[in-house]
Amino acid sequence: MKSPSLVHISAEIGTSHGGSLEKAFQLIDAAVSAGADSVKFQWVYAHEILHPNTGLVQLPGGAVPLYQRFQQLEVAPVFFKQVRDYAKSKGCGFICSPFGLQSLEELVAISPDAIKIASPELNHWVLLKALADLRKKLIQQGQNPIPLILSSGVSTLADIENALNILSEQRMNQEITLLHCVTAYPAPEEDYNLQVLQNLSGIFGVEIGVSDHSLDPHLVPLLATACGARFIEKHITLSKATDGLDDPVALEPQDFASMVQEIRAMEKPIKNYGCSCGSSMIIEELEAKYGKDRVQSVLGTGVKSLAPAEKANYGRTNRSIHVIKDMEAGAVLTVNDIAILRTEKVLEPGLSPEYYSQIIGAKLTRNIDAGQGLQWHHLLDVPTPLGT
Repeated sequence: MKSPSLVHISAEIGTSHGGSLEKAFQLIDAAVSAGADSVKFQWVYAHEILHPNTGLVQLPGGAVPLYQRFQQLEVAPVFFKQVRDYAKSKGCGFICSPFGLQSLEELVAISPDAIKIASPELNHWVLLKALADLRKKLIQQGQNPIPLILSSGVSTLADIENALNILSEQRMNQEITLLHCVTAYPAPEEDYNLQVLQNLSGIFGVEIGVSDHSLDPHLVPLLATACGARFIEKHITLSKATDGLDDPVALEPQDFASMVQEIRAMEKPIKNYGCSCGSSMIIEELEAKYGKDRVQSVLGTGVKSLAPAEKANYGRTNRSIHVIKDMEAGAVLTVNDIAILRTEKVLEPGLSPEYYSQIIGAKLTRNIDAGQGLQWHHLLDVPTPLGT
């Protein structure tokens, strides 16, 4: 998505509206007043994301089942049409994340300005292929493909390459923005390794940006701008004291507005003196404010790897293949028995989603409980890929 400024700034509302249309409008108003170019929502259906047995999440009121918490965030499709229309009436772009085929189909029906694939869905092969087919169809009809934003937290370089290979056939690398991200809440600033941005841009030939879950309103967004980010996404909330899942790491409106103002100010030396010279000026200014050691720790090595804060979640936050009901040895798997889900809390991860089609029709070698990840040793007469 294009912005009249150098950097497109998106206010991630996510599910902070809590199902209230009035609150969603208030959040859009706050984002617009703060100077955001777009707002971003999440089209949640719990069954597209998790299994009911995935475990508990700790909230201020106590522990609750995570699946139940996601169910509470579900709203009817008309809700998103209304928030899209309201955002557009304010001159603000509307971006939304689907999490499965149902939410993707319903999202496409209301014509978003862009579709965002969240970090845990970067390996959701079935979702990505459906999105690729949609974009290919639009291109064949002579239309522009829907702009895509891919977030790459809790992922490897190979994961990013696999996703882009699915989505980038023919001219389909057009209108794709890749966001560097650290999937931790909050994410430590020193885990961001922002020098990786130019490397990612050079490797994949796409526009780059950052989805920032750190707590400081300025440090990561400003350094990201200096490192070539042309898209910054940051959560916004009316109050950190509210009970939204992401509210503790979100910026309140005044802090979001301050971030926007600082980014706009930092754009000027880049425009006036060029990327290299302007970026050096920004980094020197931030070193004077935050200290050279801290700034250099945030810049990192430039080598793409899992951040320390997200290593333990690799394979659990990402998607894998799970059985959705109790099954006995000898049962033959059908599309109604498995789903591509996040593992999260107490379950065990399953096979990569890339094997989804391969295992349909396979026979179970043993009993398996509802929600558990499906592994090769559960299956009979399915060739195990080399290296697994």
